[in-house]
Amino acid sequence: MGEVKLIATTQSLFCTRVEWALKLKGVEYEYIEEDLRNKSPLLLEYNPVHKKVPVLVHHGKPIAESLPILEYIDETWKENPLLAEDPYQRAKARFWAQFVGDKCVFGAFEAACLADGEEKMKAIESAQESLAFLEKQIEGKKYFGGEEIGFLDLAAGWIPHWLNVMEEAGGMKLLDAEKFPLLHEWAQNFIQIPLIRECIPPRDKLLEYFNASISYMRSSATS
Repeated sequence: MGEVKLIATTQSLFCTRVEWALKLKGVEYEYIEEDLRNKSPLLLEYNPVHKKVPVLVHHGKPIAESLPILEYIDETWKENPLLAEDPYQRAKARFWAQFVGDKCVFGAFEAACLADGEEKMKAIESAQESLAFLEKQIEGKKYFGGEEIGFLDLAAGWIPHWLNVMEEAGGMKLLDAEKFPLLHEWAQNFIQIPLIRECIPPRDKLLEYFNASISYMRSSATS
């Protein structure tokens, strides 16, 4: 059990995607809950550069950042591959997974943090433009990975739960079912998988987390 450790926090979508990968691969691991307000010596030892989660520790060797961790997991444990064998498809999955983090996650959070007004509307439009690009990647497929969950599904897996809570906390709507029917259908399929559901944090705890984060960001912007 001690062979694989995951240093993580329950609320983090970046940590949960790593948990999903480990469970899909059938890898046993020790989950170590981290308090980011009082960072542990273990976290500071294994990720001294960014001092953040997730960190995967395998045989005492740490890997930081969720996407490199996903690739490491896929290359180390061959069962249920996350990335296609074709180099072009692998490169595409990596590109869009990075896009999800850079544009979709942070775009949605930026929109949520803004108070009502013209600036918020522009941020919502920008976030929806990013989701529209992602919508095109699911055309004709059940999952981004095809018939099975793949690398990009895990990267985008925050949408059904985290985005929904973020929308409520930020007083906005990004993933409209009429505007994004394919992405909405994918989200419903993804979140119903038992292995996926068992890793997501309670909605009330996540809402509390986002409310506090958004309140802090808004107060910082006005001070």
